[in-house]
Amino acid sequence: MDVTIKVNGRERTASVAAETTLLSLLRDSLDLPGAKLGCDVGDCGACTVLVDGMSVNACLMLAAQVQDRDVTTIEGLGDYDHLHPLQAVFEQESSFQCGFCAPGMIISAKALLDENPKPTEYEIREALSGNLCRCTGYTKIIEAIMDVSGQSASHADSKSA
Repeated sequence: MDVTIKVNGRERTASVAAETTLLSLLRDSLDLPGAKLGCDVGDCGACTVLVDGMSVNACLMLAAQVQDRDVTTIEGLGDYDHLHPLQAVFEQESSFQCGFCAPGMIISAKALLDENPKPTEYEIREALSGNLCRCTGYTKIIEAIMDVSGQSASHADSKSA
């Protein structure tokens, strides 16, 4: 079957089997490897992308479900010369160690900030609850998101998720 989507602002079409996931479409057919295959069951968030502005696990969505929809991947946020503010602050604050979870975390953070530009620490933790990081312990990730939102991490509320 042919699937046509608007990905990162550009219309793309690919021929895929009916059981193809959005993640496979992006990585294998459209050469967009930013979303990672982690758990393949929707638990880790490494495959997070935006579909019509909402964060989704691309490993759980079929490619056919995004027909004629707008998909944003980490590659669509910025490039090496012009990083998105989230990408820049995550890099500046050394928020990641191995980086495997970074694309999904950044996409989840973007979805949060698009909906709520001044989230509390608790709201950030809630928004990232579907994204696992096995390296950092989340402190620098939360601080980076607070910085992008124009807030100091020291002003964050102390509720934990």
